[in-house]
Amino acid sequence: MKQFTHRVHVATRGKGLYSITREIGSWAEGQGLRTGLLTAFIQHTSASLTIQENADPDVVRDLDEFFERLVPEDAPWYRHTVEGADDMPAHIRAALTQTQLTIPLMDGRLALGTWQGVYVFEHRSNPHRRSVVLHLAGE
Repeated sequence: MKQFTHRVHVATRGKGLYSITREIGSWAEGQGLRTGLLTAFIQHTSASLTIQENADPDVVRDLDEFFERLVPEDAPWYRHTVEGADDMPAHIRAALTQTQLTIPLMDGRLALGTWQGVYVFEHRSNPHRRSVVLHLAGE
């Protein structure tokens, strides 16, 4: 078995979903493995990772709106407010989603479905530079 690691940096412009499908797919395919598992892990507590539809942009807009309604900013009961009105909601949104994903590698390619894409889900309002660590193991 062989193992590889890589770090992807994602510049966000505020809340929303940012596709990293091509970048991680190209890297994984370039390692020369035929079968294996790719783990993607985001090193932040106010952003997350998700696999979602990559064809209809309404999907990501609806997800954004859903989370805005589910976890609103400026709730009077938030204690952690030092970093701004969007910070505690960002932590809650990250807790409700995923900080890591596992994707099989089959025939040298990520085994994503036809309409699936991998996204960094930014939960903060301001731009950030997010770091996603990739680990690929296989043969």
